[in-house]
Amino acid sequence: MRPFLGIGVLSRYLIRQNLFLMIICLAVGTCIYLLSDVFDRLDDFIRAGLGVETILFYFLVKIPVIVSQLMPAIFLLAMVIQMGVLTRSKELLALQAGGVSFAWLIRFFLIYGLVWGAGQLVFSQFLGVFGEYEANRIWKEDVRKKHLDELKIHKLWFRDGPFIVLADEAFPGKSRATGITVYEFATDNQELIRILTAKKALIDDNGWGLLDVHELDTRTFLSVNRLSQFLSVRQNLKAYAAVELKGDKAQLPLMELSRTIKKLEASGSNVEILRTAWHGKWSYAFSITIMALMALMLTTFSENVYANIGLSLIIIFVQYGVHVVGATAGEKGVLPPILAAWLGNIIMGGVASLRLAWVALPGFQSTLREWLVGLRLIRS
Repeated sequence: MRPFLGIGVLSRYLIRQNLFLMIICLAVGTCIYLLSDVFDRLDDFIRAGLGVETILFYFLVKIPVIVSQLMPAIFLLAMVIQMGVLTRSKELLALQAGGVSFAWLIRFFLIYGLVWGAGQLVFSQFLGVFGEYEANRIWKEDVRKKHLDELKIHKLWFRDGPFIVLADEAFPGKSRATGITVYEFATDNQELIRILTAKKALIDDNGWGLLDVHELDTRTFLSVNRLSQFLSVRQNLKAYAAVELKGDKAQLPLMELSRTIKKLEASGSNVEILRTAWHGKWSYAFSITIMALMALMLTTFSENVYANIGLSLIIIFVQYGVHVVGATAGEKGVLPPILAAWLGNIIMGGVASLRLAWVALPGFQSTLREWLVGLRLIRS
């Protein structure tokens, strides 16, 4: 009998078993998450006077977001339970006796985890993004009444051609800003030629109209006061409004996030946070592969499924903690965005890979011992 789609009988059995456990774990995890969200926000919905249909729609569109967030942890728990069941029923021992090595299992689950990671990325970019956008829209517009006209951005700055513009407060929906400071540089070099301060700015597609302006010429140190002045600053506030209204920058879809990064970078804005978020979307999706390695690693230490479940919960929190530390380091510019976003996967994946190589590759043990002996000889 020919394998279905190139997948053998054993592979189909492992996939079917894993999918069954994942559905159970995902259903339990999603229900717990939804219940906590209901208890946390139901009072706000009732005070806002929203109907039952709107409330139900809010929690319905939150489900894809919840699934996207929980998937790596669910995959780890499902695999730990699966490996525990295989060990307890002696199926793992029978497979090894039949010539199926532990290295084959590592290779199979590594490929299986990569497929799930790709699926997680696609799912989060379509249904996940749609659910996040709709949930934020209901929460901000219907519950918090935060419409575009009320959106306020604090401490905005950007570069546009020879101008560096700073605004204490910007209102994208009203196309105006307050507390304006503009530094104008010469077009042929970086010499500062004048500094403009204004109480307000009215913004359209043609430029910025400054009101109650004070101009200081840095070459002659002469100052002039004007009621108004027009600047050919073409940067509008739509890109900033899109980011602010959709909440967390990491929730923007990849393509839109890429366009936003290019647009803001061209204006001279700092995009380290956005670049870290862009790489973080990839690393979070493929952390499922790292979870597969971690589950196999736990199997090599203990055959007790209950102990491994407890250890897997600790691993989930450690992985999340390292991910947050890396993301913070990337946003602050301490680490390059790509390294910061993948830091958790690199550390956890490296630890798991070393342990699995030690168990599954006998040659690795002797090579590592020889390397350690050589290192001691060099030091002595």
